Amino acid sequence: MTPALSADRLDRFARHIVLPEVGGAGQARIMGAHVVLVGVGGIGAPALQYLAGAGVGRLTLIDDDVVEPSNLQRQTIFTLADVGQSKAEAAASWVDRFDPALAVEARRLRIRRDNAAALVSGADVVLDGSDNFATRLAVSDACVAAAVPLTSAALGRFQGQVANFAGHRPGEACYRCFVGDAFDADDCDTCAAQGVLGAMVGMVGTFGAMAVLRVLLEGVASLGDPQWGQLHVLDGLRPGLRTMRIAHDPACPACGHGSETDG
Repeated sequence: MTPALSADRLDRFARHIVLPEVGGAGQARIMGAHVVLVGVGGIGAPALQYLAGAGVGRLTLIDDDVVEPSNLQRQTIFTLADVGQSKAEAAASWVDRFDPALAVEARRLRIRRDNAAALVSGADVVLDGSDNFATRLAVSDACVAAAVPLTSAALGRFQGQVANFAGHRPGEACYRCFVGDAFDADDCDTCAAQGVLGAMVGMVGTFGAMAVLRVLLEGVASLGDPQWGQLHVLDGLRPGLRTMRIAHDPACPACGHGSETDG
């Protein structure tokens, strides 16, 4: 049975509800969901705007960084008044102002192997927009162990990559199946060194938000096709989009035995 929506929430989300692909049941599902965002920077900030706009009922924001003036070119939830403040806390304040009905928690810390399990536990989906492979692999492994779906969104100059992973499900790939285990290190190229176009980051972040909604609506509304293990590669220069299938690796140390249990 679909929970009743109050008149003000019906009005706020009317454009979702009239979509046959979402409907009232889909909107109720979104409003009852818990999404964890790892990083509220270039990718996480625009994703947060549209997840909050969609009415995701509970949001946990994880980031240990502070707002810098150079962030404002692409992380448009922040203003000059936020410079020097915790990104997680400033982003949570933005959510409070945008929609006080949403529950939001700021976690000002860096997610690592020793704390990832506790941070992703209980989430309906985790959106990872972090900027290094060590964090991404720690998050992915924790999601597999906790049977939590993972949306991975990444950007390198004018190429974006977005995929949903369900490594806890039989035969489905996890993020580690995609990149292997050679990247368990913190070093990586940064947008400071490579440069980044704000609009391109926004495109990847909102594409990631769309991927999250597909996960949340699985089995509830027809938009709910997570497209597990399909890596969507966005080209911002031409522009274009191509999709490739990430195969499950039976030897993967994180999900290699997934076929023996049902997630």
